[in-house]
Amino acid sequence: MPTRLVELGWRIHLIAEEFPDDAQDIPDEAWIAYGLEHGWHPLCKDGRIKTRAHERQPLVDEAGVLFYLDNQQLPIAEMVRRIHAAQDEIYRAAMRKFGQLPTRSERMASG
Repeated sequence: MPTRLVELGWRIHLIAEEFPDDAQDIPDEAWIAYGLEHGWHPLCKDGRIKTRAHERQPLVDEAGVLFYLDNQQLPIAEMVRRIHAAQDEIYRAAMRKFGQLPTRSERMASG
């Protein structure tokens, strides 16, 4: 999925590039906090994170946004389609704490 999103122009930071063993031994709140501290916006396939206060805490602390897929069983092509189709909404949510948003053409030029 990440490769296809990159092909579509997304900038992706894989958790596996930051933590050993795809962060399997890292608590969710730790990798979420790490990403937010780097200015990234987490995208995951586990929507249960939003229901766990301790895992949500970094999002509260940093006024961050977590994006997740509502169905982990979707084929990869459908995951990519859904994420990419929601690109404008995702961008607006991710940028809401920074004030004025650049236009889509400005985003594409900088991206």
